[in-house]
Amino acid sequence: MQAANQASSGDRRRALENVLAETGKIILGKEKEIRTAVACLLAGGHLLIEDMPGMGKTTLAHALAHLLGLDFARIQFTSDLLPADITGVSIYEREKGEFRFLPGPIFAQLLLADEINRATPKTQSALLEAMEEGQVTAEGQTRPLPTPFFVIATQNPAHQIGTFPLPESQLDRFLMRIELGYPDRMAERALLAAGGQRQKAEQLPALLNAADLPALQQEVAAIHAAGPLIEYVQALLEASRLSPDFRHGLSPRAGLALLAAARAWAWLAGRAMVLPDDVQAVFPAIARHRLLLAQGGQAGAEDIAALLRSVAIP
Repeated sequence: MQAANQASSGDRRRALENVLAETGKIILGKEKEIRTAVACLLAGGHLLIEDMPGMGKTTLAHALAHLLGLDFARIQFTSDLLPADITGVSIYEREKGEFRFLPGPIFAQLLLADEINRATPKTQSALLEAMEEGQVTAEGQTRPLPTPFFVIATQNPAHQIGTFPLPESQLDRFLMRIELGYPDRMAERALLAAGGQRQKAEQLPALLNAADLPALQQEVAAIHAAGPLIEYVQALLEASRLSPDFRHGLSPRAGLALLAAARAWAWLAGRAMVLPDDVQAVFPAIARHRLLLAQGGQAGAEDIAALLRSVAIP
C-alpha cells in the first residue's frame, strides 16, 4: 500500500483522527468498538472479535489495514488448515540443489485470522509464538515478522457447530476482546440502503504510513500513569482474585495490558495522563476473555460491571 512519508507528531494525530472517522463511515454506529480496536493497535497488542457471522468483523480489519497503510493478509481458518499453511514451507529447487523457504501469510503487518476457532488447537497454536515473540520458527529456523505486526482474529460463538474453544493461553495473547453486535436501527437502515460496505473498505486510501505506527506507539507508552492510578489498577486485579464469582483472578500480565490500553485510550482523548475513566473504558475488553466464572463459562458484561463497582475510584 502507498502512503505519504513519515509524518510529524501532530500530523500523525490528525491522520489517526481521520482513520477513526473514515472507519466509522464503513462500520456504522460502532464508534466505541472502532476506537477500542485502534487503541489495541496503539497499545501494541492483538485484537479478538467474537460475534455472529455477518456483523462486519472482516470489513473492520480490511478498513483498518487500508487506512493505516499496512501490508494485509487474511487466513480463513478451517478444520483441515495446517500450521505450515500459516507459517510457510520450504520447497526443494532442483536447479539450485537447495531448499527455499516460501513464507506463509503470517508474514504481514496486519493479519486477519478469520474464524480462528474453526481450526484445530494444533493449528491455533501456530500463532502463539508469532503473537508473543514477533517471530516464527519454521523448518528449524527462526524468522522475524514485519514491524508492526498486528493480529485481528475473529471467532464465532462457541455454541456454533464446528468450533474448537481457544485455550486460555491463546486467549491471553490477545490484549483486547470486543463484540460488534447488531447495528442500531438508523445504522442498519443506512447499511441496507448502501448495499453493504465491504467494497468501500477495499477502496479506502492510506492515511498513515506503516513507519508512523512505531512512533505512535512510543507516544502512547509515554503517557503518564500516576501512583494512585496504578494503585487503582492493582486494586482491580486483587478484587478479581478475591471474588468468589471467578475461577481465578487477573494475572500481572493482564494488569500490564490494562495500563497499556488505558494509556492508548487517554492518548486518543488528547490527554497526557491516564484517568480512572480511561481504565474503566477499556477494562471490559481487557478482562472478559481472561475471567472464567466459578460456575463455568466466560464472564459477562454484568460480571465485569459488578467488579468495577466493587473497587473505589481514586
